[in-house]
Amino acid sequence: MDGFFRLKENGTNVRTEIMAGLTTFMTMAYILAVNPGILGGAGLNAYSVFLATALAGGIFTIAMGLFVNFPVALAPGMGLNAYFATVVLASAATDSPITPEMALTAVFISGLIFLLLTLTQIRQMLITAVPDSLKHAITVGIGLFITIIGLKNSGLLTIGVENAVTDIPKGVFTDVLSFETVIHMGNLGNPVVYLTLIGLALIAVMMVLRVPGAILWGILATTLIAIITGDVNVSATLEGQSWAPNFSELNFWNFDFAGVWETGLISVIATFTFVELFDTFGTLVGTANRAGIMKDPVEGKKRVGKAMFVDAIGVSGGAMLGTSTVTAFVESSAGIAQGGRTGLTAVTTGVGFLVALFLWPIISLIPGSATAAALIIVGVLMVQSVKDIDFKDMVYAIPAFLTIAMMPFTYNIANGVSFGIVSYVLLATVANLSGKGESKYKVHWLMWVLAILIIARYAFFGSAG
Repeated sequence: MDGFFRLKENGTNVRTEIMAGLTTFMTMAYILAVNPGILGGAGLNAYSVFLATALAGGIFTIAMGLFVNFPVALAPGMGLNAYFATVVLASAATDSPITPEMALTAVFISGLIFLLLTLTQIRQMLITAVPDSLKHAITVGIGLFITIIGLKNSGLLTIGVENAVTDIPKGVFTDVLSFETVIHMGNLGNPVVYLTLIGLALIAVMMVLRVPGAILWGILATTLIAIITGDVNVSATLEGQSWAPNFSELNFWNFDFAGVWETGLISVIATFTFVELFDTFGTLVGTANRAGIMKDPVEGKKRVGKAMFVDAIGVSGGAMLGTSTVTAFVESSAGIAQGGRTGLTAVTTGVGFLVALFLWPIISLIPGSATAAALIIVGVLMVQSVKDIDFKDMVYAIPAFLTIAMMPFTYNIANGVSFGIVSYVLLATVANLSGKGESKYKVHWLMWVLAILIIARYAFFGSAG
């Protein structure tokens, strides 16, 4: 094992790597409960999604460890699963509804594109083309988007017209205060709401105390409280449940290629590909730096490239299993912080996901209030990237702000990315031509291509949802 994973060379040992792998699993195991809830709401069978999530997390994380010797775990990513659900739900009332099968097909195709971009090195070119401010803004925007979902699922936030403000003086703000869709505080007396608040407090306290796996422990503790208070009926929930995984319910190759082309999901496929590009790149490079892998730039780049290849296969492979985009998890940094330096860490985490296949009865007990609290905390973790955005420079600040704001306020990740790219190209070009920017703002030719494609998409097809 030492020879295969080069443990001594990386300054680690078997015990350290296994403990690091278990730590990583504990910090990201919440996805086993959260993903079925999100994709189940989009029309997929929750148990089928659980199977796909556990299998994808196990298979592709082990592959990352064995073939790349990289201490990073993969699983269906937060943000992209929310986008998946939004694509399906937002189209339900239109003339061309997008089914879950079509959305899975879009993810599968995006994975093939991702693989092609990785093999041809275009992926690295795209990463260079988009300014760092927009990359960080995308992460922040997705974090807020996930938070909105968590708040809405918990009942802490409600969206509707029933409490619209109408009894106000006439004036310039009248229409603003009484607009049709109002976001306001939910009913704090609702059991789901107070359970979410309890879960939020528990996770927050454990994270302050730096407890490994705080999110997962918070979910489990909230579930226990829900059982004690009677908000979860154990006997009714477990009735007919089996501890052995039933793979006959796996949505394997559940695709609708004809529907994709008829419905026109090109922009959706492009968005899945685009967002995943930056999400994975940031995670892999960040964790590689923290693990000391990039100390040797040549070897480090080579290993990151191999990791990108495995990640690309995971995108299409996860869709084949029946789940949204599989991606590298930033929670892998928890295991690295515990000393994980090699693929043995990833293999240990992957085995944890495979063992979880036998724990569905426990997963099925977890209430929506517990996962809602987890979503809010995940939003906190993702919003941390805001510190890396230069808000003093308006050429970077305005596109970053539009990216961040448009995602949660329009309930669509694609809108945020689109507004950010187009506004950056416009402002950077104006600044350079006017001489005020002293030509310091780089506008890669690929950014022009993306901006033109985005404008054409909105001009000819309207809103992204």
